[in-house]
Amino acid sequence: MKNVTDSFVSLGHWPFAGSFGFNTDILATNPINLSVVIGVLIFFGKGVLSDLLDNRKQRILNTIRNSEELREGAVDRLERARVRLRKVEMEAELFRVNGYSEIEREKWNLINSTYKTLEQLENYKNETIQFEEQRAIHQVRQRVFQQALQGALGTLNSCLNNELHLRTISANIGMLGAMKEITD
Repeated sequence: MKNVTDSFVSLGHWPFAGSFGFNTDILATNPINLSVVIGVLIFFGKGVLSDLLDNRKQRILNTIRNSEELREGAVDRLERARVRLRKVEMEAELFRVNGYSEIEREKWNLINSTYKTLEQLENYKNETIQFEEQRAIHQVRQRVFQQALQGALGTLNSCLNNELHLRTISANIGMLGAMKEITD
């Protein structure tokens, strides 16, 4: 191994007189080596780098294209949703207007039916009052008749003696007998 390193060390002492050799001076050879390496990388890596960049470009373009398609789909759905919203708003307005007119109609129907019910109740009340008046008049008449009858019976009983009483009974029996003969 010592021979190999010695041979490289001894290369540094070669003369520069038109022959090919290694320059071991790092400061002088570094930019040259870097430019050679970069040149080799560019020459051989140009295709690979170009392919990588083309693939990346295609992926970016595909992503942009997909995004545009999604955006167009979203815009289309948004427009359809706006149309549906306008339609629903118009239907809601129609329902609201119809609802108010229906409420107004139902209110008047309820008012009319309430008036009719009140009229019927008034008629029932008047009929009940009239019936109660008739019943009260009938009861008063019955009491008056009973009192008059009791008064008449009292007067008759006080005025009638036995003889008059027997003659009245005989007369009544005779009238009943005559009535029976007429009906037979």
